[in-house]
Amino acid sequence: MIATTTITTISSPPSSSSPISPSTTLSRYENQKRRDWNTFGQYLQNHRPPLSLPRCSGAHVLEFLRYLDQFGKTKVHTNLCPFFGHPNPPAPCPCPLRQAWGSLDALIGRLRAAFEENGGQPENNPFGARAVRLYLREVRDSQSKARGISYEKKKRKRPLPPAPLPPVPPPPNR
Repeated sequence: MIATTTITTISSPPSSSSPISPSTTLSRYENQKRRDWNTFGQYLQNHRPPLSLPRCSGAHVLEFLRYLDQFGKTKVHTNLCPFFGHPNPPAPCPCPLRQAWGSLDALIGRLRAAFEENGGQPENNPFGARAVRLYLREVRDSQSKARGISYEKKKRKRPLPPAPLPPVPPPPNR
């Protein structure tokens, strides 16, 4: 179980870590998806013992997400911290930096898509495993309580019905 926490995000400027070939212009999403897929592949290679993608499970994905926490930039206050539940804490504290729920959720979405684009079967997709979904929900709920602000799904705006067209006058008689 994840401890109850409060979060504060610390941002940094974006970095360009890989060159883009001049002949192929990919969208920002596609570039990020490729970088995420390569990072996960590197994680599997460095895993002890090394893992092949077909042997990867939801448990390995959770291990990867927990590994990524060390590179997080979101201050997550524990329930023992005096700033727990405060959206904007007034002073620094020693609470850990973690990955924000939204970042993890987006990462898993990109990796789910990349898995299938790279030949994986949807029913064998470790990024869609129940354990991964439950972990993301637990992170979201604990970070929500820690901030004192709940995450709510954005309500989709329904398009306005088309305005009725003015009646067309009859053609003149000739």
